[in-house]
Amino acid sequence: MLKKLFFAYVFFNNVVSFSQEIVNSTSIELKKNVQIFQVVNDSIKQTTMFMADENRIKAIRLDDKMKFIDSLSTQKPDKTYSKMIGNFASGNKTTLFWASSNQKKILSQSFDSKNNKILDKVFDLEFKNEIHLQEFSTSNKFVILNLLKKSNIFKLYVFDSKGNLEIKDIDLSSFKFYHRTNLHDTFEEDFLPFERAFSLVKIESEYPSSLIKTATKRKCYIVDNQIIITIDSDQNYTQIIQIDLENYKVSSKNILQTPAKNFGKSSSLTYNSFFINNELYQIKTSSDKFYVTIKDLNGNLIKEHAANSENSIDFKNTEINQQGGDFGGKRTLETSSQFIRKLNGQNTGISCYQKGENILLTTGSVSSDNSGGSQAVLSQFGLIGALISVAFYSPSMESFNSYAGRKAVTISSLFDKNGNHITEELKPLAYDKISTFLEENKKTTPLNLFKMENSYYLGLYDKDSKQFVIRKFAD
Repeated sequence: MLKKLFFAYVFFNNVVSFSQEIVNSTSIELKKNVQIFQVVNDSIKQTTMFMADENRIKAIRLDDKMKFIDSLSTQKPDKTYSKMIGNFASGNKTTLFWASSNQKKILSQSFDSKNNKILDKVFDLEFKNEIHLQEFSTSNKFVILNLLKKSNIFKLYVFDSKGNLEIKDIDLSSFKFYHRTNLHDTFEEDFLPFERAFSLVKIESEYPSSLIKTATKRKCYIVDNQIIITIDSDQNYTQIIQIDLENYKVSSKNILQTPAKNFGKSSSLTYNSFFINNELYQIKTSSDKFYVTIKDLNGNLIKEHAANSENSIDFKNTEINQQGGDFGGKRTLETSSQFIRKLNGQNTGISCYQKGENILLTTGSVSSDNSGGSQAVLSQFGLIGALISVAFYSPSMESFNSYAGRKAVTISSLFDKNGNHITEELKPLAYDKISTFLEENKKTTPLNLFKMENSYYLGLYDKDSKQFVIRKFAD
């Protein structure tokens, strides 16, 4: 019974280690309605593991070795608050943010382990003539980002670690929007069936990102207490909007894409970008050629890589992989021309992942989903639906994407910090090892996945042995 879990301190005390793979294990019987999720505090190298049933929620604090420190428990928020939309950890306090279905009522639930108390606070938000875009969690703030209708104004609702709410208008009227006349129209544009109007996809760049996310035209990132928004709706530019969450200053830059003249008479061009390490990786394709460029935020070219259908792609480290489609499963494409045609013919994207000092770049495209497109993007991630209730959505699980109902074609490349191609065989990432482990251990149910420093921790439940186990994986 879960009641035993909430009132016993034996949980997470039984620590074992097999080649640093299993870092924690405990016997417990979990019911179907139990959710498990976590909040990582990198500043003090602690993780707070949350376990909830229909009535109660328990916070269990663990150190960097996943050993038990202390715990707190309280009533789970009532049904008014149907979903958990964000969190942050500051010092010894971890705060969860719960929202009503229309997100006009917000409950902050702070677990203060130092003082052994839990503080709930309710906020009523008006949301007048506003469109909700996204939420962000930083090291000490939780932010809701809205767009004021028919305007150039973002509206920020900023909750801090002291329980205060600050509302800020961010006016972009002084900036030019090349593809559309204003901010509202830029977000109102849809790219159906792949991307709906007023969508803004959040990228967690510390995790490998699926092309289902990175092939979207409007993406956002949290970097050094800044919201970074990239817009790729114009073939000539990537627009970058930066909002500083300390002083609320905003800036906008337009980074030139590869010129259309480089593609000759081709009129069918696709384009996209990915932001990482204060650099912009851009891709632009025609039916027989594509370019990958790396630029700084002043638009200066750091490195350019090009390929065409006549020659092999000299900056790839893998075969050309195709998943799904008419053939089903996976297969390898033989020629560059096959890859470039498919790259140009579907939703094009790139995804960057920091691997040591180098960048692992995935270049490719993904088809739209016949069962509903990106409006239901959560349901497309093979494991998400089975693992975690939507109220406890975990972005770290997204890259375990089966591309169900889609066709995807990809290559992977390794670049050094100067954008030079590194010719070496790619070693498996932590995510590859986790995928292999899950494929070989079908009797275990993955419940959560999180990253602390350079390691990934996978929480699993073995139904046969009734063991909850945390396993450690590294790149």
